[in-house]
Amino acid sequence: MSDGMGRLKSALGVTAPRAPAPARERAMAAAMAAFDRHHQGSSDGARHKGEVPERGTSWMRRLLMPPSRPSLALAGVAGLVLLAGVVVHLTTIAPPDAPEFVLAPADIGPPQAGPGASRPESAYDFYTLKPDLSAGKQAESLHARAKELARREATNAAQARVRERRWSVEAPARAPVATAAPPSRAASSLDSATEAVGSAGGEEHISTTTSETAPADRESFRADYREQVRDRFADVEVSPVKVVAEEPVSTFSIDVDTASYGFVRASLNGGVLPPRDAVRVEELVNYFPYDYPGPGNREAPFEASVWLMPAPWNDAARLMHIGIRGYALDTGAAPRANLVFLVDTSGSMDAPNKLPLLVNSLKLLLGALAPEDRVAIVTYAGSAGTVLPPTPVTEGGRILAALDRLDAGGSTAGAEGIRQAYLLAERHFVEGGVNRVILATDGDFNVGVTSLEELESFVSRKRAGGVFLSVLGFGMGNYRDDLMQRLAQHGNGNAAYIDSLTEARKALVEEATSMLFPIAKDVKIQVEFNPAAISEYRLIGYETRMLAREDFGNDRVDAGEIGSGHTVTALYEVIPAGSGAERVAPLRYARAPAAGAAGELEDELAFVKIRYKLPDADTSTLISRPVIPADILESLDTAPREARFAAAVAAFGQLLRGGRYTGDYGYDDVIALAQGARGDDPFGYRAELVNLVRLAQSAAALEPLGQ
Repeated sequence: MSDGMGRLKSALGVTAPRAPAPARERAMAAAMAAFDRHHQGSSDGARHKGEVPERGTSWMRRLLMPPSRPSLALAGVAGLVLLAGVVVHLTTIAPPDAPEFVLAPADIGPPQAGPGASRPESAYDFYTLKPDLSAGKQAESLHARAKELARREATNAAQARVRERRWSVEAPARAPVATAAPPSRAASSLDSATEAVGSAGGEEHISTTTSETAPADRESFRADYREQVRDRFADVEVSPVKVVAEEPVSTFSIDVDTASYGFVRASLNGGVLPPRDAVRVEELVNYFPYDYPGPGNREAPFEASVWLMPAPWNDAARLMHIGIRGYALDTGAAPRANLVFLVDTSGSMDAPNKLPLLVNSLKLLLGALAPEDRVAIVTYAGSAGTVLPPTPVTEGGRILAALDRLDAGGSTAGAEGIRQAYLLAERHFVEGGVNRVILATDGDFNVGVTSLEELESFVSRKRAGGVFLSVLGFGMGNYRDDLMQRLAQHGNGNAAYIDSLTEARKALVEEATSMLFPIAKDVKIQVEFNPAAISEYRLIGYETRMLAREDFGNDRVDAGEIGSGHTVTALYEVIPAGSGAERVAPLRYARAPAAGAAGELEDELAFVKIRYKLPDADTSTLISRPVIPADILESLDTAPREARFAAAVAAFGQLLRGGRYTGDYGYDDVIALAQGARGDDPFGYRAELVNLVRLAQSAAALEPLGQ
């Protein structure tokens, strides 16, 4: 008995946040009504039959009347105090007019929508006492529900903290979110119920933001964050400075992916700097369309424009700008499309910025297809299966209905999904048409064949058979950029990151022809620098696209793909010979180039070569042009607007990666250069870049996550 009274005193000594007056009144009224029923013995027969209350007598008067059995009075008083303490304490946590919240921590985020969505429980509903139960039963009920809440917390606590942190900066305004702390022990029903909710609550707002977390909890949060948030990017070392006398040739595959820009934008809009390896400068530059002159016919699918202008961040250097524009197909001349949407419906996709956004993005793509094109849908989670067989776009209702039925849950059998999607594409192969699998996922494969090398080998073999692969990435916290980039490269496709419907419209509607209809494949660029004119060079970006010198002429080596009307930009920072601005000290025993060694080529600064294959060809074609003094621009102001804007984007990307080679050039300089080169910006893409630079100035640092 003494132990029980000690626990009771301890529980009653817990200080609870004070509830609003209306909530306290409702709680007291509920306690009074519950005690009346208990004292009257309407259901459990606990009342002595000699204690018939006087008609019209209040419950307080009856309580003060001398009972025939003192022990019953003592038990009644103790039960009343116990019940009132629990009710008042719980109603301070979530009064009846408090906003609803999602109890399961895994569900923290914007309200769910679509099929399978359910009304969330409210905190008041969860903790409401049942008026038809005795005091002991009330406590048992609270204890059981507190244990359930503890189980949910134990399962999802780390994930909840991560999502709460992200949605606190990414989500639109919504009702406050609260989570209850799990009970640490279960000495009694009241102890467990009180401890389960004792740390939450407040008169105006219930919060679990990191600013209110104790130092030890913050350390725990960071550890959980590194463990739970598994965005992965390939390790990238910035391309070093090369000495022309030692290594005069630079070779790389073109890149028209834009996924890096999308992830950078999502990070900055969330108030944090992206991880350095998430920033691929060439993808930031190539996110924007440029008004380069185009070729006249499809047989020569593109031509190159070259300029040399002062480097904005280095007065002693020149920026060599190579711009390529692909031939644009007429809409009526586009070949038929056989598309298979491979949709990740695993549990990791259960977030508003993942599966719901994915479904709406694919709906936008349907509007950009021709009536005779066909679409199929394959999904994968714990297993893979065909949701929609190949269906003509004219039957849009069936396609939309299939998309609307998609729901997330289970593990991620991505490799099996890819296998089935390719099988479906091959069975309905269109000769002379576009046969493509479009993988839409957050990139996490955890069931079946997960080896990156095995997946790359599979995708490469299917590419040889004429079925290409494009990848659309969604969401944060589970994003496997490293895997998606390599699959897209081996599948002769491109990779994009979709963080909004605006981006989906750009990538899948405005640029649908460039994404779906290739005009050239295995496109490689090789630049040879003349040591008599250039002493050093540095390729900006393309670190993951570098090729060996001998790979340039080897038609068995895979490279990038250019779609209809696509533009590609590459930038070199070069140091003129004899300028004295070299970054690499000369070797003691290096031989100086013989005077006039270049002969009649001494006026050339460099030589640019481009090798490509037509979509249905196995043999490459070479086009080339020299870089001559006529390509030099004396000032940045005289450079074409497109070249100046590309330089601003390249500077921004380098700053996000740490600014190893940009000196004192800063974000304000980037803004000034980009503002002066915006030009015609009908969709606001260039204005958005300027806003992102401003966000980067005040964004919080984000430590790269552990692997």
